[in-house]
Amino acid sequence: MKFICTKSDLLKGVNIVSKAVPSKTTMSILECILIDTSSGEIKFTANDMELGIETKIEGNILEKGVIALDAKIFSEIVRKLPDNDVTIETKADLQTVITCEKAKFNISGRSGEDFANLPYIERQDSIAVSQFSLKEIIKQTIFSISDNDNNKMMTGELFEITGNELKVVSLDGHRVSIRKLELKESYENKKAIIPGKTLLEISKILSGEMNALVNIFFTKNHMIFEFDETTVVSRLIEGEYFRIEQMLSSDYETKVTINKREFLNCIDRATLLVKEGDKRPIIIQIEDGNMELSITTGLGSMNENIAIEKEGKDLMIGFNPKFLIDALRVIDDDDVTLYLVNPKAPCFIRNESETYIYLILPVNFNSAAR
Repeated sequence: MKFICTKSDLLKGVNIVSKAVPSKTTMSILECILIDTSSGEIKFTANDMELGIETKIEGNILEKGVIALDAKIFSEIVRKLPDNDVTIETKADLQTVITCEKAKFNISGRSGEDFANLPYIERQDSIAVSQFSLKEIIKQTIFSISDNDNNKMMTGELFEITGNELKVVSLDGHRVSIRKLELKESYENKKAIIPGKTLLEISKILSGEMNALVNIFFTKNHMIFEFDETTVVSRLIEGEYFRIEQMLSSDYETKVTINKREFLNCIDRATLLVKEGDKRPIIIQIEDGNMELSITTGLGSMNENIAIEKEGKDLMIGFNPKFLIDALRVIDDDDVTLYLVNPKAPCFIRNESETYIYLILPVNFNSAAR
């Protein structure tokens, strides 16, 4: 095999597929990136058996072939090459020569026959979403998945299609994030639970351009994302997702409208007094026209007042400040509305059209009360 391409194209391809190279595996071949020019295209593939990524780059193929190269050493070499054309050539003994200007590396390759290629999956049911919208909707929900494998369902996100609406849901036992996106067409109803790891890696690769599309294919065991010259194949999490409708309520005793930036900045300041691992709540006292936020920790105390619009009863309630910050940071509205019932019931942050809903459970603040 022998081909020539630019360093920038080579680096882009390597960076994309590297996201599917496992950090730990008992199958050493999976620690490699497969380079395949046998079909007349320069194709890179990585696969950890749960997530597989394939991408194509531009270049001039002089000899067709296939080689698997150790992902770590290959990507490090590519990163540090001069910004010029790169020639990659493999010998009969699988030795691979990488040349760029006066730099020349010789590394050992492995037979491509041993590599676990992406599974062939028949593509039928698909939806089209802009890269910008998909990148945004992942950013707006991914923070509330669980990193605890004890409940696999919580480590993924629900993607549900109903007519011309895509609904994405994540939860971790303390909060729920829901985002809804209107699609340009109507589709058959379908749903799938996608691992959070897949979505995180996809969001890093997406260009985020409004006019660039992602085609998403739903199959029984896999989800396929196709965009630009890249294909991402992910296994799905099996099982039935939580019945979140039972958690949602339109009832409230107190409704608060507040400037998002002021609210976020105030909570952010309060966390200066919270050590890592400290679970001290921020206490919110709601009265007519005013919200007082206060926090007391081993480092000191802080309180601040913010003007609000209030309907309903006065209320005192406590929250994990991080959960409020995570939700507020991904809301683009100037003002946000909070719906509350009592100090032990969930708080809902949602807009009128309900394109976003964030449910946050309160915490017991008696021990931390002033």
